[in-house]
Formats: sequence, C-alpha cells, structure tokens
Amino acid sequence: MAEVIVAFSNPENSRNIKNILAKRGFHVAAVCMTAAQTLTAAENLDSGIVVCGSRFPDMVYADLRECLPAYLDMLVIAPPSHKAEYEAENLIFLAMPLKINELTGTMEMMIHAQDRRRRRKKKMPKARSEADLAILKQAKEILMSRNHMSENEAHRYLQTCSMENG
Repeated sequence: MAEVIVAFSNPENSRNIKNILAKRGFHVAAVCMTAAQTLTAAENLDSGIVVCGSRFPDMVYADLRECLPAYLDMLVIAPPSHKAEYEAENLIFLAMPLKINELTGTMEMMIHAQDRRRRRKKKMPKARSEADLAILKQAKEILMSRNHMSENEAHRYLQTCSMENG
C-alpha cells in the first residue's frame, strides 16, 4: 500500500483526513502542518501521495509541488476557485466540500496509477553504459578473429553464453 502524507495548516483538518484514510486502510506515514515538514517527511518515502490543502504558513501548494520529488503524487483538497491556478503532472484537485467516497476513490485511482508507472518502468530495458558496450564490442572482435565468426554469429554466441551463466 502506498505511503500517505497528510498536510494541512489546520490541525483539525489534518486529524480528520488522517482518521478517514486510516479507517479506509491507507497507511498515513506523516501528518504535517507546514510545507517544510512535508518536504522533510517526503525525503523518507520511495513513493506515495501527499494529501494537502492549498495554503501553508510557509508556501502554497504550487510551490510545494515543484519542491516535491517527481515520484510523489499530490492530491489538493481546496475550494473550486483554486483549481484553475496551477496545472502540473501528478497533481489532482478535489473540491470542497468533500465526500469521503470521492476521497477514497481518488486515492485508490492514484495508487493504481503509481503501480502502473512502477511496473512500466521495471519492464523498460536498462541502457548499457559506454564501458559495457566497449567490452561487448571487444569480445565480439576476439570471437570473430579467433573463431572466424561473423558479427551476427559472435553476437548470438555471447547471448547464449550470457543466458547460460545467468
């Protein structure tokens, strides 16, 4: 389950949102009152969601979004008038007044989107470094000169050996 940071300048709002999320099975990693506390808590997470209001004593949500790592999504709970102010990737608005089902449904949607991004990233082949490419080229050249192989044959031979050795 994704980690959640609840960040509102009003302690009562923080407590209410934290309780709602905890009762619905979400793991609340931190409850913060300022953007600085939120950034500190975000450093300890590998992925997750920041649920916050639109204003903090030390900055607004747009500045906080720019300071947060890209792997964290942000769910802003704010009056409808704040929605048009700032658009960013990994940022979703929920208008107040808020329904509990809207909050939990949106959270689940965001968690599924993070899981899809994570799985897609794992499936992408890793790029070889310059040093690795140079070693492979050198190995092919040795096979081609010593064993009189074509480049394709040397390539297939290296692939076979690599698969056998794991």
